[in-house]
Amino acid sequence: MALLFVSKRTYLVLFTYVVFLGHLCNGFYLPGSYMRTYSTGQEIFAKVNSLTSIETELPFSYYSLPYCTPSGGIKKSAENLGELLMGDQIDNSPYRFRMNINESVFLCTTHPLSEHEVKLLKQRTHDLYQVNMILDNLPAMRFANQNGVKIQWTGFPVGFTPPGSKDDYIINHVKFRVFVHEYEGAGVQIIGTGEEGMGVISTSDDKKKSAGYEIVGFEVFPCSVKYEPEKMAKLHQYDEVDSVNCPLEQEKSQIIREQEKVSFTYEVEFVKSNVRWPSRWDAYLKMEGARVHWFSILNSLMVIFFLAGIVFVIFLRTVRRDLTRYEELDKESQAQMNEELSGWKLVVGDVFREPNHSKLLCVMVGDGVQITGMTVATILFAAFGFMSPASRGMLLTGMIILYLFLGTGAGYAGVYLWRTIKGTSEGWRSVSWSIAFFFPGIVFIILTVLNFILWGSNSTSAIPISLYFILLSLLFCISVPLTLLGGYLGTRADPIQFPVRTNQIAREIPAQKYPSWLLVIGAGTLPFGTLFIELFFILSSIWLGRFYYVFGFLLVVLMLLVVVCAEVSVVLTYMHLCVEDWQWWWKAFYASGSVSLYVFLYSMKYLVFDLQSLSGPVSAILYLGYSLIFAIAIMLSTGTIGFITSFYFVHYLFSSVKID
Repeated sequence: MALLFVSKRTYLVLFTYVVFLGHLCNGFYLPGSYMRTYSTGQEIFAKVNSLTSIETELPFSYYSLPYCTPSGGIKKSAENLGELLMGDQIDNSPYRFRMNINESVFLCTTHPLSEHEVKLLKQRTHDLYQVNMILDNLPAMRFANQNGVKIQWTGFPVGFTPPGSKDDYIINHVKFRVFVHEYEGAGVQIIGTGEEGMGVISTSDDKKKSAGYEIVGFEVFPCSVKYEPEKMAKLHQYDEVDSVNCPLEQEKSQIIREQEKVSFTYEVEFVKSNVRWPSRWDAYLKMEGARVHWFSILNSLMVIFFLAGIVFVIFLRTVRRDLTRYEELDKESQAQMNEELSGWKLVVGDVFREPNHSKLLCVMVGDGVQITGMTVATILFAAFGFMSPASRGMLLTGMIILYLFLGTGAGYAGVYLWRTIKGTSEGWRSVSWSIAFFFPGIVFIILTVLNFILWGSNSTSAIPISLYFILLSLLFCISVPLTLLGGYLGTRADPIQFPVRTNQIAREIPAQKYPSWLLVIGAGTLPFGTLFIELFFILSSIWLGRFYYVFGFLLVVLMLLVVVCAEVSVVLTYMHLCVEDWQWWWKAFYASGSVSLYVFLYSMKYLVFDLQSLSGPVSAILYLGYSLIFAIAIMLSTGTIGFITSFYFVHYLFSSVKID
C-alpha cells in the first residue's frame, strides 16, 4: 500500500508539473521548425540554392552564371550531410527584403557578357534550369497555366525561348510576393533549433518583444525586361527604380547576346495573410491528383489484402491437414507412408543441409536486417513529423545515421545465422567484417563511378573528397565496431537447434517440369503489387522535384509489403518441399527478393515513358546508377524478410514430424 501511495503521489507531482509547463508555453515545435518573427523594416536576405533541372538532374552552383553577388562576398550556409549528398549548395544572395516595405529595387548591371557566359546561359535555358531561392526557410513558389490547368512550381527559370524564335532571353526581373501573418506573443518564445539558432522560453515580460510578423508564403513572378545601359549605370545597389510591368513583346525583353550588359532588378510586395506559421507548408504539399493518389493506394491495399488472405487461408488448411494425417498414424504407418508418398516428408533428412555459399547468405541476411531496420525507423520518424520538408536533407541524414547505428543488429543476425548453420562460432569475425562492408562497398563503387562523371560535369552534386573521408570515417568509427560487437553477441547467444538430423548422403532432387527459377522470379509480382503505385510518387518526388509527404500511407504500404513478402516466400518454400526440392534456402530469399527486379524494370519504364524530359547519356547513367542502388537495397531487405519467415516455418513444420 505504501508503494502504491508513493506511486500515486509521484504521478500527481508529475501531472502538476506538466500542467504548469502547459501554462508556460503554448506549443512545442520539433527541431528544424524554428519560428522567427520580424519587426517592420527589419532586413531579411534571401538565400539561393543550386540550379536544378528535371532534364539533366545535374545541379549547378547559382553563381556559376553571371548573377549579382552580395557586397560582402559569397558565403555558404552550414549544410548537413543529407544536403551535401543531394547536391544542395545554399549561398547568401544580394536580394534584400525589408519587412512590410513594398519597393522596387535595382540590384546590379553585369559586365559585357563573354562568349563563354552566353553559351552557358543559353545551355542552361535550353535545359530548363530553375533558380531556387529561399526566404525564411521557404522556397520560392511559382504558378503557371498550362492548357488551362494551374501548375505549381518551386523556383523560376534561368531564361526562356519564345515559340518560333531562335533567340533566348534571360530572366532579369522578378516580382516577389511575401505573405506575412501578424504574430502577437503570448509570453513565450519557441523551443527548437533552426538555421538561425536556438529558441528559448521567455516570460510574460517579453510579450511585446515576441510580437511581430512571421513569413508564411513566398511567391515569385519572373519576367525579362530590357533596360537602357546608360541609365542603369548611374544607379547603385538597392537604389529605387520604377515599378515594371512585365513586357509581352520580345523587343522589350532582355536578349542573351555577346557584349550585352544585363541589369537585374526586383520588386517586393508584402501581403497580410490569415495562414498561421504551422500551416505555411500546406501550400507546398498540395499535390496534383491527390484524390487519385489516395484512392489508388486504398484500392491496392484492398486487392493485396484479399489475395494474400486467400493464399494464406488455403495454405494453412493444406499444411494442417498434412500434419494432422501424419500425426494420427503410428510409427509403422508413418514409415510406410514415407516410403509410399512423396512430398515434403521425404526431405526430412536433407531440409536443414547447409546451403551453397552459406557465408554469402549470412552476409546478405545481416545487411538486409540493417536496411529493413533503417527503413522502418526512418518512415516511422517521418510519419510522426520528425523529418519535415522544412529540414532540408534531414531525411537522408537520418537514414545514414540509423544505418550506421543498426550495425549491431546486422552483425548479430548474420553471425547468429552462421552459427546456426555451421553449429560452431568459428569464422564469425570474417562474417562480421563482410557484413560491415558488403552493401556499403557496393554503394561506394557505384557512387565513385557516378562521381567521376559528376566531377567531369562540374556539378554541385559531385561528392567532394572531404565528404568521402567523412563517410569512410563514419563507417569505420561507428558501423564497423558496432557490427563486430553485434557479431560477438551473436556468438554468445544459443543457436537454434534443428528438429531433425541431416543425412550424410544428400538426396537426389527429382527433375522438375518447370525450372524453379521461373517460379522464384514470378513470385515477386505479388509484393510488387503493393509497391508500384506508391513507387510512382516516390520516383516523381526524387526526379521531378515534387514534395513527398504521405509517409503515413507509406508506413501502411511498408507493413503490407512485409506481410506479403513473408507469405509469398513461405508458400514458395512449401511448394518446393512438396516436389522434394530441399534446397530451399536461397529460393526463400529470392522469392520475396525478386520484387527488386520488378522495381528496377519499373524504374526503366518510368525513365522511358514518364521522364521523357531527361536528356543526355550522363543523366541516364546517373538515373540507372541510383536506381540500381535502390533495387539492391530492396532485394536485401525483402529477401531477408522472406528468408527469416521461411526459416521459422520450415523449423516449425519439421518440429511437428516424429522421426526416429
